[in-house]
Amino acid sequence: MLEQKAPYMNLTAVVVLVVVTALVFDFTNGFHDTANAMATSIATGALRPKAAVAVAGVLNLAGAFLSVQVAKTISGGLVNETKITPVVVFAGLVGAILWNLLTWLLGVPSSSSHALFGGLLGATLVTGGAGAVNFDSVLGKVILPAVISPLLAGLLALAATLLAYRITTRAAPGTVKRGFKLGQVVSASTVALAHGANDAQKTMGVITLTLITAGALAPGSAPPFWVIIAAGVAIALGTYMGGWRIIQTLGRRISDIQTTQGFTAETTSAAIILTSTHLGIPLSTTQVCTGAIYGAGAGRGSTTVRWGLAGRMAVAWAITLPAAATVGAAAAWLAAHGTAGLVVVAASAVALGAGIYAASRRNRVTALNINDVPLPPTVRLAA
Repeated sequence: MLEQKAPYMNLTAVVVLVVVTALVFDFTNGFHDTANAMATSIATGALRPKAAVAVAGVLNLAGAFLSVQVAKTISGGLVNETKITPVVVFAGLVGAILWNLLTWLLGVPSSSSHALFGGLLGATLVTGGAGAVNFDSVLGKVILPAVISPLLAGLLALAATLLAYRITTRAAPGTVKRGFKLGQVVSASTVALAHGANDAQKTMGVITLTLITAGALAPGSAPPFWVIIAAGVAIALGTYMGGWRIIQTLGRRISDIQTTQGFTAETTSAAIILTSTHLGIPLSTTQVCTGAIYGAGAGRGSTTVRWGLAGRMAVAWAITLPAAATVGAAAAWLAAHGTAGLVVVAASAVALGAGIYAASRRNRVTALNINDVPLPPTVRLAA
């Protein structure tokens, strides 16, 4: 267990810093995960890119008001709030934000949720020891869902796609395409609503945890209304910015997604995410949506899917928790040196974030070139 080595600035100032940092994470979560709801609809032309992210932003905001069960899991289920401080939460958020930005730069649809959990767990282990982590909750509500959810989503999307193609076999192709394109507007909107309901709550939970550790709220408290509003607005604004790099990966690099597949992938994803939200499980919406897209792609024919990319994504998913935990732990160690350490952590995070953004400007992906991705030869032959 790491002990504080120097005094911090006023506790109120630290809490404000943590709340602002949590909202920055929420913003990155928004543009990092826009692809979850809108990648396939943009790829099929069901929605124009700018319209898609605008719809997603509004519905992410609305979704933030649907439930607080996931927020309660994070604020009182994963770590022992009596053994950590707001500075620990800040260190965990730094790890999550930097991992989000790095994977966004690389166009890798990794889990913002697992980046958050990893950063928080790493910082908690360094400062509070193993006794400060509720490992049973981590296993049951983070690790197992991470393994099961993408596989379940893939299988359900595969079955739904096969069924959809079977039902529409004798229908005119043009009619089928128009029908599923209209359906995608509804299904993609539902995924956006579900994403707001699940992912915005993670930031609500982190801010609530901060307020509990600072003594401003009693243990077990639900998020205050102002926290719900702030988290909803932050994730909505981030969503509207459009994470074009990851949208391009999910919408164009996995498979040549058609309207039927887009509809089944989105419907499957929405059903799983909304169910997990109701149960208070902080699911990775990225993994669910990616699994569903792969399943829907396979429903049209396995040769139309880039399975090699799936392997690289799986590696990224596997290292997200430990990578974010490592950064969170390092940030917590530095921050334990009092105000000076806290300033160093904050300044380093800003500098690294600015560097990643500068690197992204060298090869820009925007709403104008989002679909300009050459398909692999197997996909072109199968189309």
